[in-house]
Amino acid sequence: MERKQSGSIGRPRGFDADEALERAMLVFWRHGYEGASTANLTNAMGISTTSMYAAFGNKEKLFRKVLERYTEGPSAYMARALEEPTALGTATAILAGTVRTTTRPANPHGCLGVQSALTVSDSGEEVRELLVAWRSDGHSCLRERFQRAVDEGDLPADADPGLLARYITTFGYGIAVQAASGVDRDELQEMADVALRNWPPV
Repeated sequence: MERKQSGSIGRPRGFDADEALERAMLVFWRHGYEGASTANLTNAMGISTTSMYAAFGNKEKLFRKVLERYTEGPSAYMARALEEPTALGTATAILAGTVRTTTRPANPHGCLGVQSALTVSDSGEEVRELLVAWRSDGHSCLRERFQRAVDEGDLPADADPGLLARYITTFGYGIAVQAASGVDRDELQEMADVALRNWPPV
């Protein structure tokens, strides 16, 4: 993928950075943060270690860029779900999006954020904190959406937005773990449907 270019001192020689980042995302998604070695990453990206460091920084910095890409790409269903007109519609869209994204044949199964959080050693403390913040942000956005639903009368006045948000996010992460373990899409969607069967009535 790399090509020599003149006049670019100190910069990685011509390669498609966007494509390289996409390939790195798939490696982290499949193997998790700890399991993705520098050799795995550079081989998949088609660049040298020197070029990787010059373009993206170290492994941790690369992972931060990959997590942003994942959030804005495969995981973008979360942001779209928050725009649904009802709280139930939001919850349904989140779980359906989780099932769809974590079982797509062309991609690794499971969730990049969950896979990377399952095994992180002490040396990866900053990555662990990054993923805690990533999950916390998702929960906070959902809690705010459900609070708005309470204020608008779409959810009962005594509904707990924080608890409902925790329920949906926890169930979503559980779906991701099951998907990574090989549970098929239809079964996961059935589980999601059951989880919403007793959604708080107005």
